[in-house]
Amino acid sequence: MSKPLIPDTLMLEERAAHAINAMIGMADRDHNYIPFFAADLMHKPAFMTHGDWDYGSSHGRMIDGLILARHMSGEEFGKEVEERYRANLLSFFKEDGMSYRQINPTRNWEPNANLIDQRAVILSLTTWFMETGDPKVKEAADRHVAALKRIAIKERDVWYYPASEYKETGWPSSNAIQLRLAPDPAAFCGRLVMPLLKYHELTGNQDAFELCQFFTALIMERSGVFNPDGSFNDSLAYRSGHFHTRIGTLDAIARFGVFTGDAAMLAWVKKSYDWALTKCTNFGWTPGDLHEQAYEHETCSLVDLIATGITLAQSGYVEYWGTVERFLRNHLAESQLLDLDWVEEADDKSADIPANKSFYKVAERTRGSFAGYSAPNDFVCDVNEGRGHTNDLQICCLGSGTRGLFMGWSNTITEKKGAISVNFLLNRGSKWLDVSSYLPHEGKVVLDIHTDIPRLQIRIPEWAGFTKIKFVRERNGEVIEGKGSEASSWVNKHFLLLGSAVAGEKITVTFPLSFRKTLENAVGQTFETEWRGDDVVNITPKGTKKPLYSGRQVFEEAPMKAGEYRRLDKEFVW
Repeated sequence: MSKPLIPDTLMLEERAAHAINAMIGMADRDHNYIPFFAADLMHKPAFMTHGDWDYGSSHGRMIDGLILARHMSGEEFGKEVEERYRANLLSFFKEDGMSYRQINPTRNWEPNANLIDQRAVILSLTTWFMETGDPKVKEAADRHVAALKRIAIKERDVWYYPASEYKETGWPSSNAIQLRLAPDPAAFCGRLVMPLLKYHELTGNQDAFELCQFFTALIMERSGVFNPDGSFNDSLAYRSGHFHTRIGTLDAIARFGVFTGDAAMLAWVKKSYDWALTKCTNFGWTPGDLHEQAYEHETCSLVDLIATGITLAQSGYVEYWGTVERFLRNHLAESQLLDLDWVEEADDKSADIPANKSFYKVAERTRGSFAGYSAPNDFVCDVNEGRGHTNDLQICCLGSGTRGLFMGWSNTITEKKGAISVNFLLNRGSKWLDVSSYLPHEGKVVLDIHTDIPRLQIRIPEWAGFTKIKFVRERNGEVIEGKGSEASSWVNKHFLLLGSAVAGEKITVTFPLSFRKTLENAVGQTFETEWRGDDVVNITPKGTKKPLYSGRQVFEEAPMKAGEYRRLDKEFVW
């Protein structure tokens, strides 16, 4: 039986399948399947390297990413490598419940429980337990959360960690505790709130909730990470206003605000989020920080922007649905490496340095990964300012990029008390309805209804207006036409209210496309950006190494392909 025709436009579940290729391919099969951390694609031939992030951080992100990507795509490739990742992750725990970096034969660091790593560890254990309900995973997670609580320094109203590394013998210095010499609170405490809160939601673990409560108080009331106007504290002690850890902290606190019903907390997040957006482009490029890494975009930061924007949009700040869709369509999709013709690779391992560096089939193995550092118009960041060219890929960005795909995919269609909302105009299947998007070629979205829906609404982009929006409903042999200009057609500012829908109905919504140019500023540089709807179709000046936004083809009619959407009876909610 032939597959039906669907628009050949952006499908996040297909992108997730590509990401699996990289998550499996970057495993070092000659070094206990520990994944490589970074890659230099400009070198001839390209190479991958290990680093001190190889352990709890990299494994945690790969396990989380693989579970989410398989959930989206149904792809089973590389399960044996994933099992090695899972076994490795559990082996990094010591009796004290913390996850430790291991000795590497080519490095001189000591084993330690780095506090940045712990966020990826509990993140992956939470997703793993969400997937399987495995009691062994819950036991490891409970021990880990208990350890995170036990080692926290507790004051009257806040908790914190006094150093970046914990060892089996305890904190390195009691003097650091007495003088409150806490390292960057966003990096070590704030970001932890997001996975800890989800773990509490899944299991009722009270230690996890207390950590969330006292870390959030630390960030908001005592830390100084965020200035009163919402801007990031850019001092060296605060990692020069590092965007990934700042916005990741905003994501965490927004979620906690929703969970606790704290509207003031959400307003606090919004103020800082709005400030962060002024430092980013409208298509999703972010600076790495406010000083040394200002020219280097991390996919991690963009995914934090996506996640925070979604939480704010769900909480009533509906303007962020459009913001997030621009990020998904543009810099997230464009940051995924699918074309590697420009990368030179070696076909053998003769030049490899065991447990350190590999030149072997780097292009093939990294296809599907996400930019570690990119310029607004180039996959490769090789500017004169800042640190110049460093890495092109980092495995943290591969894990984050995959999570970004999932966040977009899982929030395209949402259900609440029987009402269905189509929030992103992206191809997506579900048990309720399928969304077929003809954007950016045509201003057209088709909804195929699978089950009776008492209330259905679809977000219309702000640039489409309302006077020329039309919809055609085909059901039970009837054809009903409507317009966006009709009375009582709009709710929540940007949503066209379609009312009830019945199984078997087809609803076609059309609207005019917007063709416009904007000037986008990124750390002192200006880029002329051409838009077709929410999609960037060209940027000037063009990149020179691996140009972004230069190969996007658009047509007057959307191309079609044979395909089917994935429809799950039960979906993960993150």
